[in-house]
Amino acid sequence: MELTKFIENFAGEFDHTDASVFTADTVYHNLDEWSSLIAMCIASMVEDEYDVVLKGDDIRNARTIGDLFNTVKAKM
Repeated sequence: MELTKFIENFAGEFDHTDASVFTADTVYHNLDEWSSLIAMCIASMVEDEYDVVLKGDDIRNARTIGDLFNTVKAKM
């Protein structure tokens, strides 16, 4: 599992946010487009791509995309 691919997959769940915004240090909860629907899409993407089931707390407790990546990696 690579961080750059994870960020690319994460960014793919957003329709109106420029891809250049997404880095390991992006605090995704602060993005204008962030919503509970996007959170569900991220959880679904993680399950489809990485065969990892995220809980709501996993998404809420991660501060950055890098934090979420580390959470997913730890569950693999």
